[in-house]
Amino acid sequence: MEVTSYAPGTPSWVDLGTSDAVAGAAFYSALFGWEINEGPPEAGGYRMCMLNGHPVAGMGPQMNTDMPPYWTTYVSVVDADAATTAVTDAGGQVLLPPMDVLDVGRMAIFMDPTGAAISAWQPRAHIGAGLVNEPGTLCWNELATRDTDAAEAFYAAVFGWGANKSDMGAFMYTEYTVDGRGIAGMMPMGEEFPPEVPPHWLVYFAVADCDASAALVTELGGQIHVPPSDIPMVGRFALCQDPQGAMFSLMALDPARAA
Repeated sequence: MEVTSYAPGTPSWVDLGTSDAVAGAAFYSALFGWEINEGPPEAGGYRMCMLNGHPVAGMGPQMNTDMPPYWTTYVSVVDADAATTAVTDAGGQVLLPPMDVLDVGRMAIFMDPTGAAISAWQPRAHIGAGLVNEPGTLCWNELATRDTDAAEAFYAAVFGWGANKSDMGAFMYTEYTVDGRGIAGMMPMGEEFPPEVPPHWLVYFAVADCDASAALVTELGGQIHVPPSDIPMVGRFALCQDPQGAMFSLMALDPARAA
């Protein structure tokens, strides 16, 4: 689906901070068919990932080298400075104060009160992903946290998110909403998460065939942490790790969900 604008409060962009952008570009271009081009010198090694002429993700050298490579979720906002104030008022921490990114937008990076990092994006020339919910593009963003009540209160205060809960049997899943539309999810971190794994945002990329794409991940040197599994009325997913260590998920969307 082609996108020309994002409602404030909607996740609009993802990018990869990696220890080896050249190897990362080779992996993801082979996996998703992306054309990945390095930006001008002033972009600091940042690369734009394109699919069918649309920007779908970014990647570059990771800012925090004390942790494994990581995918970052950006939420579209009207005013990054105002969002930063809301973050501190709601008990979050500012990791990177608002800064201009060339002429394309203004960004800030936060940590929510439960310990998960997320970014705000105030669009200018760059609105975010121009294509979503199609094979090779972003289709979902999901928070895993050990304190869902604190996270729900924080994101409601900062981005105005509503929350719809569904009983998944073993846990309650939360679908965050903007104007009644599902825009992200949240799940509690249970005993299946090792204690050393911090709360985090996970990105999902749509694929046509989850099993085939998961097999390709391993062929390209990545790892599968959760093999292809069905989620009723949503699709079939797999939790993966790229060769440099960044986690991400694949999702073959149910046709009704993709629409």
